[in-house]
Amino acid sequence: MSTLPTVTGIICTIGGRPEMLRDAVRAMAAQDITADLEILVLFDHVAIDELTDVDLPENVSLRTIVNDGPRGLAGGRNSGVRHARGQFVAFCDDDDAWEPAKLRLQLAALERRPDAVAVAGGIAIVTDSGTVHRDPPAEASFDDFLRSRITEIHPSAVLYRTEDLRPGGAIGPVDEDLPHGYGEDYDLLLRATRNGPVISVPETVLTVRWDRPSYFAGKWDSLAEGLTYILRKFPEFESCPPGLARITGQVAFAHAARGRRRTAVEWSHATLRRNPLQLRGWAALVVAMTPVPADALLNVVQSTGRGL
Repeated sequence: MSTLPTVTGIICTIGGRPEMLRDAVRAMAAQDITADLEILVLFDHVAIDELTDVDLPENVSLRTIVNDGPRGLAGGRNSGVRHARGQFVAFCDDDDAWEPAKLRLQLAALERRPDAVAVAGGIAIVTDSGTVHRDPPAEASFDDFLRSRITEIHPSAVLYRTEDLRPGGAIGPVDEDLPHGYGEDYDLLLRATRNGPVISVPETVLTVRWDRPSYFAGKWDSLAEGLTYILRKFPEFESCPPGLARITGQVAFAHAARGRRRTAVEWSHATLRRNPLQLRGWAALVVAMTPVPADALLNVVQSTGRGL
């Protein structure tokens, strides 16, 4: 690039896992590019850990601040964007880790493709069974995201232009009205790709930790309410039966996991009418109508590096 770019990396945390947080900060600081990198660690209405024991390169600054927005991941990320000094911004969960080449590869990709709204990259998922690598498509459009969540495009792997995520920007802030904050990353990608494609570099840019409990693990009401909200927000799903069936199948499974048999069956039937091959609809019926526990099926899926 003709001038050195400035990037802000945002890590939101609720505390409780200081070593993982330090690993995330150190990995973010270890980028193999001379860009001016600012790291913002947002503490979500909990006491601040100043992280004074973390050594940083000369081109990296670190600020630890309190989320001054609504409690939750959406509020924390928006707070980070408001405070960001960089031209570009990227999020990272406090238990994930960037690879050293992430920013170098992604900044170069955005320079080649100024029409792109964001850039992602490959991910390595660490599960109890080992490490699984997932490669995203080279380019993903709004229609692609209607059809599939494209989980290979992980929120901790995406780089955006900062102004796009501010009020009045091309994409706008993370939606703080999403119930329980569930699916805020998917909502953001759907809104982003109304303005252009998300591109990806083929190299692995992120390590994801699935060998520990997820914040949303077992929070079936969060999943059901969040995805139902997204369906209402994006009426375009009605024009994409496979994508609609995917989400209704997830909602059906969540209701089944909560023991709401009648509601689960209704959502399952709605799913299978649109796509008889949608396995989530069948899985919801299995959980609703048999003694098979939802967590058992979910663990099998997650061991392959995929989610519900």
